[in-house]
Amino acid sequence: MHAYAQDMSHDNPDGTLDGTGSGRRTGRPRSLDASALRALAHPLRIEIYETLGRVGSATASGLAEQLGESSGSTSYHLRQLERHQLVREVEGKGTGRERWWQVVPGGVSVSAREHESAAGRKSARMVVRQWDRSRAALLEEFAEAAESESGVPTEWYDATSMATINVSATVEQLRALSQAFDEFSAQWIDPLRGPTRSPDERRVQVHFNAFPIPDAFLPAPETPASSPEGD
Repeated sequence: MHAYAQDMSHDNPDGTLDGTGSGRRTGRPRSLDASALRALAHPLRIEIYETLGRVGSATASGLAEQLGESSGSTSYHLRQLERHQLVREVEGKGTGRERWWQVVPGGVSVSAREHESAAGRKSARMVVRQWDRSRAALLEEFAEAAESESGVPTEWYDATSMATINVSATVEQLRALSQAFDEFSAQWIDPLRGPTRSPDERRVQVHFNAFPIPDAFLPAPETPASSPEGD
């Protein structure tokens, strides 16, 4: 991938899908332009965007309670995100005074390389770092909850998988690995998108990273010349 993607799709998928009702996407997540990136690059707006992705939909007052903010503040930031098509109102749910919000389906991607200005790259770095912190915090929250049956039931704990694997690969092999995950996602993850359909379902977060370790691009250290024999 050429960007850091954050897919928050939850329900009522639309134009980013194949239109067959299968729930499968076509194309990659939306790449944020400079204007949308600036709108998202605010700590509270990132939190709002991520929270809506996790819970599916919420009101400004519900978000305010979860995030420890005023409903006036969350309402304002929701409107700013709506202006840039990052969130939208849930049709047929709520009233004029109590609007329900969801992220726009399809996900977004952010890459500092796509922005020539220093301000654009700074905004991209801020968003990516906040996403990383949020993901780490959620994993830590799960790890703490999983210490007991009351926090995470045994059947859910046993079904969970986490792994970090270090390998050696060519750029072609890395590209193939990423493409293989896209195919896996289309077959196994995309059908699970959408609103909760059963009382047995729970919200689940899936992560995938495949990247070259930056040290690999550092110049190799020089090997000291060996002294002639007998010196």
